[in-house]
Amino acid sequence: MSQLEPAPTPINHFIEDYWDIFLGIILAVLAYTMHKGGIGSLATLFAALAVASFSVTVSEIAEILAERLKEPYGSFVLTFSAVAVEILLLFMILLQATSSSDALDTVKAGIISAVIVDMNVLLGLAVFIGGLSFKEQQHNEDTSSSYTTLLLVTASALLVPSILKNTGSTDYHVLLDASILIAGLLFIFYIVILIFQMKTHTHFFQATARSRIFRIKRRIKNENESEIEEKHNYIFENMSNIMNLFFIFIFILVIGFMAEIFATDGMIIFKENGISVGLAGLVIALISVSPEIFTAIKAARNDQIQRVVNIAMGASTVSILLTVPILMLLAFFVGIEFTLDFNSLQIGALILTVILAWKTTDDGQTNYFEGISHLMFFMSYAIITAFY
Repeated sequence: MSQLEPAPTPINHFIEDYWDIFLGIILAVLAYTMHKGGIGSLATLFAALAVASFSVTVSEIAEILAERLKEPYGSFVLTFSAVAVEILLLFMILLQATSSSDALDTVKAGIISAVIVDMNVLLGLAVFIGGLSFKEQQHNEDTSSSYTTLLLVTASALLVPSILKNTGSTDYHVLLDASILIAGLLFIFYIVILIFQMKTHTHFFQATARSRIFRIKRRIKNENESEIEEKHNYIFENMSNIMNLFFIFIFILVIGFMAEIFATDGMIIFKENGISVGLAGLVIALISVSPEIFTAIKAARNDQIQRVVNIAMGASTVSILLTVPILMLLAFFVGIEFTLDFNSLQIGALILTVILAWKTTDDGQTNYFEGISHLMFFMSYAIITAFY
């Protein structure tokens, strides 16, 4: 005779709900203490972990808003909150350009790496884990078709400054002017995409009838086979949308403070240990995208692959179309000349990532083999960046 498992206690629920906040506070205090004590390596480590921990909180609150707003607005909130963390991290590193010659290259590597991580680690892990639970998962093929098209166009736009630089005859100021123009075009393109996604073609980014039916059937089956767990109160679930947005803003401010410590000590540590610029950018991307990865995995396990596609491709889109113009503008205000001349490895990896995502999602269904394909591509890219 099997014994019944003990019901979770209130303290278990409390730890489950708020571990990220308390862990983030502890890590933030440690990071600040190590920073002031001149222990740069530990300060960098604790600051990075604090950013990741608080980012989980931001992601949790954003997910509550996403559930209330529904698609495509929900995924927009999730991706925008994550990209805000990415912009903060990259801007703090950008500010190190006056003291570190590698800072600007690290920022460029971080921009491209964010897309590489979103489209290969986030999408790959979620599709792989979802594929282990379900033989095939259905999503709206119009979503991936739209996103891969605009990402391919965006990657082509980023080629312009790089091509001008490689001609050898282009003046630096011409390269800077071209970068500013490209950043402006990307922002205009982002506005158009925003209207396309939120107003005129919202159905392109919503689950199809077929995928909804599959998910509903599986949900009913699971509910019949297991008891429905009693829900416990999470403080942010009881707050209004305005209050949740306020707390997202507060946590992002704290993340910004930790990002400054990470950037200040991290650039020194990267240089002292011979860590390549590309690998440093990859680390930054993994830190900023980590909360989204957990959100996407949870969605995939619940057979919500449409949300996974929206988050992965939506975040990739915003990572370029919004991050680049904002960083260019911030660089201008602080008096730093920032150009968009990415190297051939970065642009090549970006274009290949878009092509791979197009091939694995264009038929409106995914499986674990497609997930592992993205993970293999990412591992290959990580190896190259470590030695490039």
